[in-house]
Amino acid sequence: MQGLMMDSQLLISSVLRFAEANFPNSEIVSVTHDNPRYRYTYKDLFRRSRQLANALARLGVSGDNRVGTLAWNDHRHLELYYGVSCAGHVLHTINPRLFIEQLEFIINHAADKVLFIDPVFIGIVDELRSKLPAVEHVVVLSDREHMPAGRDDLLCYEDLLAAETSEYEWPELDETEASSLCYTSGTTGNPKGVLYSHRSTILHAYAAALPDVMGLSARECVLPLVPMFHVNAWGVPYSVLMTGGKLVLPGPGMADGEQLHSLINDEGVTYSLGVPTIWLALLNWLDESGLTLSSLNRICVGGAACPQLVIDTMNDRYDVTVHHGWGMTEMSPLGVYNSPKAGTMKLPDEEFAALQLRQGRGFFGVEMKIVDDAGKEMPWDGKAFGALKVRGAWVCNSYFGSDESALDEDGWFETGDVATIDADGYMLITDRSKDVIKSGGEWISSIELENTAVNHPGVREAAVIGMPHPKWSERPLLVVVKQPGADLNAGALLKWFDGKVASWWVPDAVEFVDELPHTATGKLNKLSLREQFAGYQWPSQ
Repeated sequence: MQGLMMDSQLLISSVLRFAEANFPNSEIVSVTHDNPRYRYTYKDLFRRSRQLANALARLGVSGDNRVGTLAWNDHRHLELYYGVSCAGHVLHTINPRLFIEQLEFIINHAADKVLFIDPVFIGIVDELRSKLPAVEHVVVLSDREHMPAGRDDLLCYEDLLAAETSEYEWPELDETEASSLCYTSGTTGNPKGVLYSHRSTILHAYAAALPDVMGLSARECVLPLVPMFHVNAWGVPYSVLMTGGKLVLPGPGMADGEQLHSLINDEGVTYSLGVPTIWLALLNWLDESGLTLSSLNRICVGGAACPQLVIDTMNDRYDVTVHHGWGMTEMSPLGVYNSPKAGTMKLPDEEFAALQLRQGRGFFGVEMKIVDDAGKEMPWDGKAFGALKVRGAWVCNSYFGSDESALDEDGWFETGDVATIDADGYMLITDRSKDVIKSGGEWISSIELENTAVNHPGVREAAVIGMPHPKWSERPLLVVVKQPGADLNAGALLKWFDGKVASWWVPDAVEFVDELPHTATGKLNKLSLREQFAGYQWPSQ
């Protein structure tokens, strides 16, 4: 027997219709290259998104054609999020930090028909243009006044919209149709395309807004410092509009402490999301300027483990609660979120601090498990650790352009992370499977060593890699970037580990460097670091 209920499609255009009807005057603030503080409303956003849909049709975009973007977090990029996908096309957000060869590969692999780019990326496109046979048009996200002179080969975004009517009927699509595309940025092999559907996007956005996840509402003002060119900015462009909050888009200045402080305080930002390096930059600027945060009360940290220093400083000095989050491109990206359960707020300070360092607990829509090398499921006791696997409504089952499944024989996705899960469901990433260090037959967590190192006041950034050792097979090498002006030597830093980790975990050596290599998404590039220190000779050898 079938239930007698309406069968409504879960489409991104349904978010648009709902938000336009219920929150037409909610505000969006945007920093762009041609306007330091552009303001408009949801109603304006959706009007311009319809003009964009008409412009796309005039450019010959149809069906599931891919439309690429090389753009920062601003209102024009947001219009592309809605205008492209709601019209039935596929929005391909491209990470401009990728190597030029990777950009060439993914644009051609996606067969993007049109590219929309911020002016700062014109040089990248010029270098690639002759190698992109599928690209028919390049549109600069700018008004006419700020277009580059003498470039008839480039279209002006504002001119395109001005030529179109705002009358447009969004098509009735099937919810399983593709809505957007994002490529992974791994350190080996070609990037892989993750193709999201309307259904997966809506379910992910719905779950992200839950009280025990981002806790979004019409009363919040949200500043996403995670780029819109990668993994849908963690779903924020959909979740915030779904709930009616104010949205602040920082443009290219996402790591500028002074600009972030201004945006947060001037616009009344209550919640923000970003990687640890961004929060470290903001905290450094606040410390130097002596200023404070007047409205911010919560932040989410993802992309890498958050240093205890950031959690403590945000809480003790600025009364800001820090939440960990974890996920992957293949997961849209959210998998777990660290929010307290009943009773955890009463834990002793030391236990609660340890709980905050975990990546988080699951929420409805994603299942997870940890397994040993033989595939046997491990207990959730906070002690056993194993390979982390996931499955759910917004987890990919294969990659774009591939006929092979990305799942194991039981339908689980292998994340590549090694983790432990406690009895309350809080998951802690102990390492990437390819980065875990095996010393004398025992495992050492490089992530825990890195977290311990960065909590030293003289350490700006740290990475730990396993290097060959004649006696122990591998031993951890600590590579550190000092805080400016810090008086720190290897002996003092290694002593810092006493009592914080098992004695046999303590790195055998420290190397100080000016900077650490990172991937295009800001994560430590340990493959590059291992290549840099290939043939390393231990000091005691």
